[in-house]
Amino acid sequence: MLVRLSLEADGEESTAPLPGRTAGQPTDSGTKWRPATGRDIKSREEQEKDARRFVESRGGRYVYTYEEPDTSAWKRKRVRLPDGTVAYRVIRPVFEGALDDLKRGTAPDGQRLDGLIVYDIDRLTRDNRHLEDAIEVVENFHRPIIDITGTLDLLTDNGRTVARLLVTVANKSSADTARRVRRKHRALQQAGIPTGSTRPFGYKDDKRTLDPKEAALLRKAVERILTGASPRAIAAEWNKQGLTTTRGNRWNKGAVKQVLRNPRICGYRSRKVHEFNPEAGTESTRVEPVFNDDGEPVRGQWDPIISVSDWETVTELIGRNPEPGDAHNARKYLGSGILRCDKNGCGGRLRAMKAPASRNKPEGFFYYTCPDKRSGYGCGGIRISGPDTDTALKMLVIAKYEEEAEEREATTVPEEWQGEADLARVREDISDWTEQREQRTVSKERFFAFLAKAEATERRLVNERNEWRRRVLRAKGEPIDLRGAWDDLDFVEKRAYVEKTLLTVLVGPAIRPGGPVWNRLTPIYREED
Repeated sequence: MLVRLSLEADGEESTAPLPGRTAGQPTDSGTKWRPATGRDIKSREEQEKDARRFVESRGGRYVYTYEEPDTSAWKRKRVRLPDGTVAYRVIRPVFEGALDDLKRGTAPDGQRLDGLIVYDIDRLTRDNRHLEDAIEVVENFHRPIIDITGTLDLLTDNGRTVARLLVTVANKSSADTARRVRRKHRALQQAGIPTGSTRPFGYKDDKRTLDPKEAALLRKAVERILTGASPRAIAAEWNKQGLTTTRGNRWNKGAVKQVLRNPRICGYRSRKVHEFNPEAGTESTRVEPVFNDDGEPVRGQWDPIISVSDWETVTELIGRNPEPGDAHNARKYLGSGILRCDKNGCGGRLRAMKAPASRNKPEGFFYYTCPDKRSGYGCGGIRISGPDTDTALKMLVIAKYEEEAEEREATTVPEEWQGEADLARVREDISDWTEQREQRTVSKERFFAFLAKAEATERRLVNERNEWRRRVLRAKGEPIDLRGAWDDLDFVEKRAYVEKTLLTVLVGPAIRPGGPVWNRLTPIYREED
């Protein structure tokens, strides 16, 4: 028996008919009792009862139930075929396993299996490809697949023809339903109505009202991103505070970026867009604003957390240049990937190496060393104390950060960006030319020649505006006391500050044994984009 539909109740409340109980009263097990309703009639169980009764009333023996809850018999998913190509298929492992068992004539529990019964043909499949698989089993292995309504007959040519027609009709019905659902979602998007089963971070369960604590965290996170922090550092800080995502998971770099990139936080209604790359065979998902018929972003029915300009700026920053300061690797030492050998212009990356026991160093002591010549990655001529070097890196980062903080305080940023009129003019020109092209009053050659130049100018002006906004926020923002906060940062955050500040640090040969490491380090700072 194959049963596919499942309307199980939540299981969090007792529905047993307990005399003298009123709704909401706790039971002995601690759950709340409520009166039974139609929701408690489980379709899966009813299908199984009817099928068992059908088989046993005809002298058969019911041996096994293939349960396939919450699985679509119509919706296709992207899969990679054995030859490496990409295709879209209905994925039903339970159904396919049932057909395999039917070929062998053995149920999963080892009992003899002579046939398969379903409640109705649309419980078997709504996909013609799967129907043909079922027909193949019936024809070649002589084990029937029937339904209790009598409409499914795969044993005869006429029955198979009727089954193909019925599956085609069921497939059309599912396609019609999917079209209506898509249309409904588009209407919800255009009206700015929030949807989804999980509340967004920063909002309460109604998806409209701000959660004051989480909204404040997001505003602070945006400010920190715009003043130099990395998404991974923010994730580490939130994890340290015991915060979780709205699904109860720990924060990571990707989760922070996902929240900050979502147009919802600036008040725009958003939607997910799936893009398939046929060359790579990969599919990516991004979130973008919903636009109305006039090309304007749709405002959602909720309060924004940050301004549109701040959202545009932070999205540009984390999307344009995510690598520096991202601490994306699993480094164990502060200088890994930063230090390079400066002996005779070697340039090899220094590696951390634990001190051998023969040197009688404290537990955990290590060196940064240039790889041996035989490795092909260095000259083997540099070795420097790891702990002392990490301390030096710390002081270099703090000193540079404090220097930049002073410069920001001394910098006067114009209250208004001078290019706003130019940007508006370029966008107006693009709109006018696009309208003329739609009316065929300009040739496509002239249109695309203009469009390439205009869009390049638009991108340049947008970047200039975002940089101006960033400078304004950095000038207004209160910088972190990095010197006082350093020891409280976890390793990922420290690495983020090191990578954000230093492009590399050259390590020269020792001038004299036991000399300070400062004299051997030549820092090369990362310039801001």
